[in-house]
Amino acid sequence: MKLLIAVVFVAILCSLLLGAFFLVKDPSSSTRLLTSLKTRILLTLLLVGLLLFGFTQGQLGT
Repeated sequence: MKLLIAVVFVAILCSLLLGAFFLVKDPSSSTRLLTSLKTRILLTLLLVGLLLFGFTQGQLGT
């Protein structure tokens, strides 16, 4: 469970870096920045869900 949470967190950071790159380098008509934002939102929701599941099942915490 902890490894899966770490992988999702790293994926969120990668999506954030890609979004910053697209913001600087892409033309204004490109939709890659919006796609990166949607991906980051979905990954964040997945991370929150995994954390809630982990805490309620006792796999995370004390």
